[in-house]
Amino acid sequence: MAQTKWNLPAAYPADNPHSVNLIAFAKDVADATGNKLQITVHPAASLFKAPEIKRAVATGQAQAGEVLISLHENEDPMFGIDVIPFLATSYPAAKKLWLASKPAIEKKLASQGLMLLFAVPWGPQGIYAKKDLNTVEDMKGLKWRAYNVGTSRIAELVGAQPVTIQAAELPQALATGVVNAFMTSGSTGYDSKSWETMTHFYDTQAWIPKNVTFVNKAAFDALDKPTQEAILKASAVAEERGWKLAEEKAKWYLEQLQANKMKVLPPPPALKSGLEKIGEQLTADWLKKAGSDGEAVIAAYKK
Repeated sequence: MAQTKWNLPAAYPADNPHSVNLIAFAKDVADATGNKLQITVHPAASLFKAPEIKRAVATGQAQAGEVLISLHENEDPMFGIDVIPFLATSYPAAKKLWLASKPAIEKKLASQGLMLLFAVPWGPQGIYAKKDLNTVEDMKGLKWRAYNVGTSRIAELVGAQPVTIQAAELPQALATGVVNAFMTSGSTGYDSKSWETMTHFYDTQAWIPKNVTFVNKAAFDALDKPTQEAILKASAVAEERGWKLAEEKAKWYLEQLQANKMKVLPPPPALKSGLEKIGEQLTADWLKKAGSDGEAVIAAYKK
């Protein structure tokens, strides 16, 4: 019984739900193979930084890895389909979008020597503000934190002023008034103690980004059949567990915002319809880049 050892670099802290799920996945594989295949998870970007993980696995420097797939949108628009604002605004919709885009994403990864194992979502994105927002017109003139293409475009379309701020700099930017509104998940709002400066959280579920875990195809092909089957089975379990965990955790974060006296609200109807129009505009922008492959995926999703 030869023992095989694999490394799986990941970008998030060890106590992050994504890392916790990966560690459980590695244990499931070890248990199912009688420790024949041992996967060591390296969280917190300790082996490779987030943008380097995918290439490291493709070139065989690591056998498996996990990344926020939208980091690689510049390689292929399909990798950014889950950050189109207001396209999929609930976990069931996000799951449907994932299933519609999965074949195209698998094909692109395969062309890079990678095989997809599973995908797990983050928390939905909502709007933090310190005043009532009843329509998109109420967002005009806000100093709006931007951190990707979508958040910058939203600012442009509503007449807000985009200010680029990374998550780590957010508490300081809020304390000094550099920004007075932003869109992010409940977890980032919780981590940055948003209740110290903000009063409202609108649960718009603007998009639900995902991490994907993949393996170097040549490394997978080198394993015997029972070991390959153990990996695929553990992957299916990890995907299901990860989606469930994400939903539970998203709810918990919003409860923490409420416990700290923030108003956690659904978007008022006029704000919701205004945001949906912006979503249509941003979907059209994305389709221009993605072409016919993108059109096919969006059509399958909307069916």
